[in-house]
Amino acid sequence: MYITITPQKLGNSYNSSVADFVSYLEKENEDKSLDEIEHFFNQDGEQFRAKDVIKDIDGNTAKLKKSEPRFYSITVNPSKSELKHIQNDSEKLKAYTKAIMEDYAKAFHRDIEGRAIEVKDIKYYAKLEHERLYKGTDKAIKENAPFHKKIVRLENEIQKIKSGKMVGDVSKKQNQIKRLEFEAPHKINGKMITQGMAKEGVQSHIHIIVSRKDQSNRYSLSPGSKYSASEVEFNGKRVKRGFDRDQFITNAEKRFDERFKYNRNFVETYRARKLLVKKPHHYYANLLGLPKNEKAIAFKLLAQAGVPTTMLNVPTSQTQLVLKAINKLKQGMVKALESGSISI
Repeated sequence: MYITITPQKLGNSYNSSVADFVSYLEKENEDKSLDEIEHFFNQDGEQFRAKDVIKDIDGNTAKLKKSEPRFYSITVNPSKSELKHIQNDSEKLKAYTKAIMEDYAKAFHRDIEGRAIEVKDIKYYAKLEHERLYKGTDKAIKENAPFHKKIVRLENEIQKIKSGKMVGDVSKKQNQIKRLEFEAPHKINGKMITQGMAKEGVQSHIHIIVSRKDQSNRYSLSPGSKYSASEVEFNGKRVKRGFDRDQFITNAEKRFDERFKYNRNFVETYRARKLLVKKPHHYYANLLGLPKNEKAIAFKLLAQAGVPTTMLNVPTSQTQLVLKAINKLKQGMVKALESGSISI
């Protein structure tokens, strides 16, 4: 499970409206029948229209400065093994989304009128998506790039020949294009992978639009607060502040495991990802110290995510090899997460 929380920006400033983001999330509904489209949903309903989402989020921004985000985006990315475990069930994913929004509310370390924040205070709309598109940062796109560049040049030359601006053999150039498409290292069903093409396999994930302000439009609730969960003295009173992101993500992970009886491997955990970033040697030691069967599963999951594992089984006494293995592991993990093809 990979969860991100980001303020929605346009260049160097925050968007004044959620309209562009809602439009982006509606892209999968194009050319689909009424029975096939995915609606926005939240704790209170299942079929909210895009225009109503825009109106509600945009109208909930009282007293916010231009330098402050109006809304945040939470993206919930189940791994392929997690999706397989729940048979890619849309209703289960929606119910899970509603459940973790309770954890989101509890992660705010502050009160509203003397009580803890609850999910009923959070104004949000969620949308389930089933596709991911290849981006320029994906490994397949980067490695296909030299072939794609030559193909574009040949296609331009063909257009010039047809318009009389250039002399040449169109048939020969078309054959060259076919050869390049065949030689490209990454293909889906024999077709060269290009930017914007839908990724293969199950790709279900959830986008959640969360208003910066609470349901009453009176209180600002920022999950991106620079303050961690703490208390400060303000006008002679102890005041709670901050949002505990670690608590939210950890509890969301726990929700999935308990709700769906999922047996999570060490490398699939949020704790492990943090350990890899902050204390890579500890991550490495934990990985190699797993019981034999769990270690085998861990290596398989890492390999499926495109993380190099060939150098991991080296004696810990060989410091340089260990360091090299750890760096490869970190690089591979980052690429796997950035690509959106999340397997761990």
